[in-house]
Parts: sequence; C-alpha cells; structure tokens
Amino acid sequence: MGITSFYFLCFFTVLLAVYYCIPRKFQWGFLLLGSVAYCLLAGQGVLILYPFVSVGACYTGARLLSGTPAEAEKKRRGILLVTILVNIGILFALKYVNFFINTANGVASLSGGPDELISGVDFLVPLGVSFYTFSLLGYVIDVYYGLADAQKNFGKLALYGLYFPNLISGPILKYREHAEQFFAPHDFDYRQVTRGLQRMVWGFFKKLVIAERLGVLVNTVYGDYESYPGSYIWVATVCYAFQLYTDFSGCMDIVLGLSQSLGIALPENFQTPFFAKSVAEYWRRWHITLGVWMKDYVFYPLLRSKPFTNLNQSFKKKFGKKRGKQYATFAAMFVLWLTVGVWHGGDWKFVIGSGLLHWVYIVMEELLAPPFARLNERFHLNGEGRFLNGVRILRTFFLVCIGDLFFRASSVGDALAMLKSAVCVWNPQIFWDGSLLRLGLDGIETAVAIVSLLLLWAVSLKQRKEPVRESIAKRPLPLRWIMWYALLFAVILLGYYGPGYSAAEFIYQGF
Repeated sequence: MGITSFYFLCFFTVLLAVYYCIPRKFQWGFLLLGSVAYCLLAGQGVLILYPFVSVGACYTGARLLSGTPAEAEKKRRGILLVTILVNIGILFALKYVNFFINTANGVASLSGGPDELISGVDFLVPLGVSFYTFSLLGYVIDVYYGLADAQKNFGKLALYGLYFPNLISGPILKYREHAEQFFAPHDFDYRQVTRGLQRMVWGFFKKLVIAERLGVLVNTVYGDYESYPGSYIWVATVCYAFQLYTDFSGCMDIVLGLSQSLGIALPENFQTPFFAKSVAEYWRRWHITLGVWMKDYVFYPLLRSKPFTNLNQSFKKKFGKKRGKQYATFAAMFVLWLTVGVWHGGDWKFVIGSGLLHWVYIVMEELLAPPFARLNERFHLNGEGRFLNGVRILRTFFLVCIGDLFFRASSVGDALAMLKSAVCVWNPQIFWDGSLLRLGLDGIETAVAIVSLLLLWAVSLKQRKEPVRESIAKRPLPLRWIMWYALLFAVILLGYYGPGYSAAEFIYQGF
C-alpha cells in the first residue's frame, strides 16, 4: 500500500478522523496501532518483527544505561556496544551480506577464479530499515551521553521507532528533539490540518506529475544506454537529478504534511539543494537529517577518538599546524563519506556515487579555495557576485549529476561506460531533430514536464524568501483556494496513476 495509492488515502482519512475523535490521552496508542496496521497492510507481515526487535534492543539498552552509575564506565560502554552491534547486525544481515559476497566474487573473478565463489542470499527487507535503525541508535547514544532520558514505556519507544510515515523514506529523527510530540495530546487545529493537506498535495504533484514523467525518459536511456550514446546520456542524467529530487522531496512533503495534520512537526529534509554553490553546501541542503546524524554520531566522535587525535598530532608535526589539522579532518571525512555511501545501499555504485565521489569533490573544494580566492583578487573579481555564484551553482549541479549517474546506473562498470559514451560521442543534433521525443514522452508530455519543472523552480525561488504556504495564505480567500484546487486538479489530470498504471515506489524507500 504505497502512500500515493487510493487505498492509502482511504487509510489516512479514517486514521485522521478517528485520531481527533478519541480521547487525547489515547492518541499516541492509536498512532502505534495505526503504524502496525500500515505495516501489515503494506504487505510486511512477519517483517514487522525486525523493527520490534530493534526497538526491544534499544529499549533494554537505554534502561540498562539509565540504571548504571556513571562511575561504571566500562560496563556502560559494553551495554552501548552490544546495543549498537545488535542493531547494526540486523541491518548488515538484511542489506549488506550480498555486498561483501558480490565483492568477494568480483575479486575472485578478476583473479582468474570462478564467477560465483560464494552464493548470494535473498532476505526480505522491512520498510525503512536504515531510517528507523539510525533513529533508534541515535536515541541510545544520547541516553549514554546523558543528552536524553531513557523511555520507560516500551509502547512509546515503539511508536517513535515505527511511526508509519517515517518508515517510507525518513526523515531520520532525534529522540531528544522530536519524540515528545508523538506522546503529547493534540487538539484539532483547522489551520494545521489544512496546511498539512496542502503540503501533501504539493508532494503528490512532485511525485506523480514530475518524477514519474521524467522516470519514463530516464528508464528508456539507462535501460539501453548503448543505443542512446552521447547527449542522450547527459539529458537523461540531468532528468534523473530532477527525478530523484522531486521523488524524494515529494515523499518528504507528503510525510511532513501528513504529520503536520496530526499535530506532529517532523524535521525538514531539503532546502533548495540545487541552489547550492558547493558540494559541501549541497549536502547541507540535501537529505539534511542524514547529514546531521552522520556528523553527530560518526564524524565528531571520530575526530575526538584516540586514533584520530594521534593522527592529528602526527600530521601537525609533519605538515604544520593548519595543514596537519586539515589532513586529519580529510581522513575522518573519508570514513564519513564511506559510511554515507554504504548507508545508501550494498553496492559499489552507491559507495562511489553517494559517498566517496563527494568526498573527493569536497576535499578538492577545500584545497582549491585559496588559489581561486587569490585569482579573484588578482583580476578584481567579486567573489560573491551573481555571475560567479551562478557559475558555482552550475558547477555544483554538474558534479552532483556525475554522482547521480553512478547512483542510477546498474553497476559501476555501466556507469563508467556511460561516462565514456557521454564524453566521446558528439551528437548535438538530437536537440533539434526530434530524437528526444522518441524516448517515451511525446511533445505534450514533454511540455507538461518542462512547465512543471518551471513551476518547481519558481516555487523554490519563492521558498528562499518566505514559506510558500504562508505567502498563499495572505492572498484573498477565493484566490488561494483557486490556486490549491488548480494544483489538486493538475495532480488528478496530469498525474501518472490509475488503471493499468501503478506509480513506482519512492526511490529512497529502498533504503
């Protein structure tokens, strides 16, 4: 039962109505039952046991940490380590066993051995395993450091871990910042409910009108890239960048809007990422909650660890204080981006496309920043002028697209072959001879996609100055309802759904 389906809308309508009709003290329990029901209706069945095992491990670990005095540091570390290992062990078994098996098989094949040295395994994976695992681990780590109190009610922790909108594609939560609102009573608030529903409509527009439409073109080229060389690959890759954004951010709009209508404010996960002037800034705007989690629970602890403290001192002696600290930070960033890549999936295309390639980008940006600043000064260029900022935005978008190409390709080998074809084959005539209209979208469909992207661009520009829903709310009543109904009918008339068609799952739902 995908969240773009008619059945989900029926499920949500019933849940919303009952939620505000029952006594407020029972609302959190009803949400927990609703989350379990959603998992069962989504075909998860026995797979729901996995998140319950993770919740049980984190509940037990946090309670033990809470009851262990600070003086018994060795025991506390042991409890934390066991809790982490249980959760990471489940995640590893479900998502990454085949990654290491396939890597071993690939090494064996390159060495002249058999193509399949070890047989792979096929596990059914529960919804949002990476999202709820990280949210729960963050909770236990915060309890260990005294940043959060251990939850005494197992059901409440289960709701935090299993909250059904979060199981789809996140965002990754911080217990100390977001959990209490799940358990607090919520009165019906017309403004919050309507604003939430409005955001859901915008999310459906992104997903069903833009992402699904662009996906047709992307699938055509990436599914048979040898027949579509050169400029076809550049077009498909740019379209995929927008498809990925509208798919993921559209899902977030639906999830955050749904939660807002329930009185629950989830953290934002996007902030106009395609206006970023550097790759580092892009990642502060894209999948924000993952970046925050990685910095808080991987990067900063790594920098404070004894091995990296020693490495920092060693580099300072060898390269000087400033450069040595920078190199040590780069080393910690390598581990960080390797982890980010692995989080996205058990395949080297994810490790490269969403991880290590971006580490290279950011390191090069850091190293080249001083020379470029000197060039700007020498030629009297305004480093923050519109022209240079525009160039930086385009450069960042191009670099991100290269990473997206690895992310979308079937394998690293296919990604490299596509890059070679994109660079070596010169066929600009496809932009005027009608070839692009034979990739699955005719003239009308292409026009709809272009106009929808222009609307998205205009909304993103407006969003940088003030929230668009707040701006619309200031308009006269007839005008604002005309605008929202126009968007709703655009989804109904132009969206990809209905008999004979099923909207694809959200791309990040697989993580």
